[in-house]
Amino acid sequence: MKDTSKHQGLRNQLANVLQQKGITDQNVLNAVRKIPRHLFIDSSFEDHAYQDKAFPIAAEQTISQPYTVAFQSQSLQVKSGDKVLEIGTGSGYQTAVLLELNAEVYSIERQHELFKKTSLFLPKLGYKAKKFIFGDGYQGLKEKAPFDKIIVTAGAPFVPKPLLSQLKVGGMLLIPVGEKTQIMTLFIRKSPKEFEKHELGDFAFVPMLEKKA
Repeated sequence: MKDTSKHQGLRNQLANVLQQKGITDQNVLNAVRKIPRHLFIDSSFEDHAYQDKAFPIAAEQTISQPYTVAFQSQSLQVKSGDKVLEIGTGSGYQTAVLLELNAEVYSIERQHELFKKTSLFLPKLGYKAKKFIFGDGYQGLKEKAPFDKIIVTAGAPFVPKPLLSQLKVGGMLLIPVGEKTQIMTLFIRKSPKEFEKHELGDFAFVPMLEKKA
């Protein structure tokens, strides 16, 4: 697993591209500058790792476009010490960004192949989530609730109620909702029964799948 000064230069360029596209959170940009994204994808794509593109990974899933990861991370306003639930560990790149933001991360993945691969791979890079869980993200993680922030990294046809119920008052859920294209939707829990909803634009994600595979 090599990480060279050439890779660092490419990461700096990628952070500049993201800045030009409207990412302003310096902590998020610093995470992009630091995380060796080329190690998260198939080596045949390594030359393209620092382009602002999505790529296929195992189990017919993708590693999200860097802009999408940065946009979600910025939109959630992650603060140091935030307890964050991530639905869809995938390649672990978004997980690494959350950990670089000093969040306490619980991450759920329902594809067993990806769960095994990523939960072994991330600690080798020094990224230690509080817990990696193999399970159904639609159910959230009730035993560790409530959470400051919940991030969903796959398109969902609807908003799973357990995720809303597992937010702290003042907490945020960010989820791409829709079938073919998704609307990035932010829910802020204003009180035990009241949620504020914001729509943040259209994105394209792989579908969020129920149950374990």
